Amino acid sequence: ELPPSEFMQVADSTWLVLSVVSNGRAPSGCQATGVTKIARSVIAPLAEHHVSVLMLSTYQTDFILVRERDLPVVIHTLAGEFDIYKEESGECVPVTCDDVSNGFLKPKPAASPTLHPVQSPQTRFCVLTVAPDTLPAIATMLIDVLFYSHSPPREAGADGQDLDSITFFAFSLIEGYISIVMDAETQKRFPSDLLLTSSTGELWRMVRIGGQPLGFDECGIVAQIAEPLAAADISAYYISTFNFDHALVPEEGIAEVIQLLQQRQESGR
Repeated sequence: ELPPSEFMQVADSTWLVLSVVSNGRAPSGCQATGVTKIARSVIAPLAEHHVSVLMLSTYQTDFILVRERDLPVVIHTLAGEFDIYKEESGECVPVTCDDVSNGFLKPKPAASPTLHPVQSPQTRFCVLTVAPDTLPAIATMLIDVLFYSHSPPREAGADGQDLDSITFFAFSLIEGYISIVMDAETQKRFPSDLLLTSSTGELWRMVRIGGQPLGFDECGIVAQIAEPLAAADISAYYISTFNFDHALVPEEGIAEVIQLLQQRQESGR
């Protein structure tokens, strides 16, 4: 419905949204949340079958975006782990491999993934939600933060050194549920009684993936971050954007996360 504009870039593929209702056959002892809990059962298998994915973690759940043309491969890959359903007219209808067999091509072996640099700014973030009926009370402030109170984009240093700070604000409204990611300083501008978070009020640190814009064709980017975190049972929210990917991990675990990712990069050289 948006009019064409020379100022708007649009990815050339149509993407479908997947959500995981259960955790498949993940180990029962896994306590982590976010992308970590689906790293082994969803993210890694799709990477192995050369499927490019985008991730959108929210306060409530995680969404995986895959290209529409890759759906046959996705279903064949995940059918052994999950019961798969598609939504038709508001109803969930079972999907079988036979339903998409005409479009299925045996995937080619995936090339070794590029190990992208990561940066970890010092900024601390909050993952929040808002009751829908209170949204009008903060709408003006949301608009100001989204469109007016921001700095020009900053490029990562050529040497891959960490950024001191990063401007990041994510707002999603999905099926009536609101999820917001903002830095701790921006949170202070909002009425505290309207922003809902976990009982612990946990703060998160960011790991930004990519020294240059990542594009949409490469597969395995999410997996190279999610798999080490899953092995260490570290929770993470993961948000893909047009240019870069971002993982949010508990503040107290950022040193361990950076060490894990650095070890992975060194072992991949």
